[in-house]
Amino acid sequence: MPDVVFPLDSTKSFTEQEIVGHNRWHPDIPAAVWVKPGDSFRVHCREWFDGAVQNDDSAEDIKHAPLNGVHVLSGPIGVEGAAPGDLLLVDILDVGPIPQEDSGPLAGQGWGYTGIFPTSNGGGFLTEQFPDAYKAVWDFSGQTATSRHVPHVSFTGIVHPGLMGTAPSAGLLARWNAREGALIATDPERTPPLALPPEPESAILGSLAGAAFDRVAAEAARTAPPRENGGNQDIKNLTKGTRVFYPVFVDGANLSVGDLHFSQGDGEITFCGAIEMGGFIDLRVEVIKDGMATYGVSENAIFVPGNTDPQYSQWLAFSGTSVTLDGEQRYLDPFLAYQRACLHAIDYLTAFGYAPEQAYMILGAAPIEGRLSGVVDIPNACATVYLPTAIFDFPVVPSAAGPVKIDPGIGVPRA
Repeated sequence: MPDVVFPLDSTKSFTEQEIVGHNRWHPDIPAAVWVKPGDSFRVHCREWFDGAVQNDDSAEDIKHAPLNGVHVLSGPIGVEGAAPGDLLLVDILDVGPIPQEDSGPLAGQGWGYTGIFPTSNGGGFLTEQFPDAYKAVWDFSGQTATSRHVPHVSFTGIVHPGLMGTAPSAGLLARWNAREGALIATDPERTPPLALPPEPESAILGSLAGAAFDRVAAEAARTAPPRENGGNQDIKNLTKGTRVFYPVFVDGANLSVGDLHFSQGDGEITFCGAIEMGGFIDLRVEVIKDGMATYGVSENAIFVPGNTDPQYSQWLAFSGTSVTLDGEQRYLDPFLAYQRACLHAIDYLTAFGYAPEQAYMILGAAPIEGRLSGVVDIPNACATVYLPTAIFDFPVVPSAAGPVKIDPGIGVPRA
C-alpha cells in the first residue's frame, strides 16, 4: 500500500484532523503536504458534507444540508518542481470506500447515499419537476450497490473522485469571480441561484489563520462547479487506471481531491446524484515541463479513462429533443434535450411500479450513459440516456405481455 500522506480519523470531524484540508479554491492556501514527481501515495477523503447525512429513513438532512461547507477536500498536495505552465500528470492507481471500515455512521463505512436536493437548497437538473428533498441509502457488498429505498436494482459501482483539481492563480481566480458575479447580477434573486459567489461563512482554509484567513475567505471561490483547474467535474469515468493531465497555475500545482463516489450516472442529475461516500484514493504524479504550451492545454484537464468500468452489454435507450414540456421550441438546446431524455426514462420506469423519485434516483446513481447524439439538425438537438438492463431483477424491455409490476417497497424518504 502506498504511504498515506493525508490521513483522516473517522472518529473526528474534518476540522479536528491532524492535517486540515480546505473547501475553497485560492492560490494562497498553503500546501498541506508535499510529494515528489514519481511518488505514489494514498489520500484519505471525507464525504463532501463531512458526515452531515445519516444512514436512516429521513430526508431532513438533505433538506437542511450545509451547502456553505462543501466540498471538504484533502489537500492541497504540493508537487516539488511543478511550476505555472506545466502539466501535472496524475494516475489514479486505486480508489474505494473507507478501508477496513465496513460499518459505521459515516458514508463510506459500508454504505453511501444519493439525494434529491430541494429547489431552496441547491436544486438539481430536474428541479422544476422534483422540487422537494428525498434521500436513498445504498449498501455496499464488494463492488455492488443495493438500496432498501429503491428495490429490485443492483449494479456494479463505478468508483471515482467527483472532484480533483489544481489551485488557480490569482488572475484566474479573479476571472472566475468576475464572470460568475456578472451572471448572478442578471437575476440576483433566482432560486436556486445562477452561481455561488465567495462566502466566508463555513470556509475551511487549511493552515491559514488571522488576517490572512479573513482575506482569503472573502476572495476564495466555491468548489461547486467545474472550472479550468478541473475541480468538481463529476466525470464517472475517472476510475481506477485513469491518467489525468491538469494545467498548473501555481508553484507546486497544489492538487486537491475529494467528493468520492461509489457510483454515478452521467450528469449526476439529482445534484447529489452519485452515491456519495468517504474513502481513499491512491495517486501517482509526474510533471510535464511547459506541457500547457506544448500540447495546447491552456485550460481544462484532459484524461485517459480507466479500464475498470462495469461491463454491461445490453441497454435500453431514451431520447429527448430541445422542446419544452409545454411545447415551446428551443434552438439546438442540448441541456433541454438531455432533461427530456431523462424525464422519458423516468416516466417509463414508473410503468413498472416505481415512484418518479425512485426512478430519478436510479438515473443519478446507476452507471447510465448520457450522450449528446445530434447537434446539427435545426432546430432540435437530440440527447440520449442509455440504461443498462442488467441492473434490474425483472424484464425491463417492452414486450407484448406488458410491464411487470414490482413492489416499490418503502420508497425514498421525503423531507
